[in-house]
Amino acid sequence: MAGSTTGVPSVFPTLLYDDAKAAIKTLTEALGFTEEAVYEGEDGTVMHAELSCGNGRVMLGSKGREGRFAEAMRGSGPVGVYVVVDDIDARHARAVEHGVEILMPPTDQDYGSRDYMARDAEGNVWTFGTYSPGASG
Repeated sequence: MAGSTTGVPSVFPTLLYDDAKAAIKTLTEALGFTEEAVYEGEDGTVMHAELSCGNGRVMLGSKGREGRFAEAMRGSGPVGVYVVVDDIDARHARAVEHGVEILMPPTDQDYGSRDYMARDAEGNVWTFGTYSPGASG
């Protein structure tokens, strides 16, 4: 059922990259995502990929493909994605170790979260924090 609260996400950020394979490598090796599925075209283009973190997922693919979604996304700029995690300092250290651009080091926020912010090679901003939107408490 759409919008259910069973722990299965109902929102999936979807990003297109000039170099989707490099993005997958950065997201998995440096930012701690897990590769769930990658489907490539005959030419090696990433047609569809799914990466998870906790119970959340992002979908991504290569820019320059045909189709309605690719047309709609053509010329779109970077996006920001917020990811809920517990191990902020360890994840930050891993990102630094892999040379990811850090926009904000681990910082305790006034609203109780601890966050850090990074930018991937194609300009997308990834914020990792302990604040969980919609969680009670």
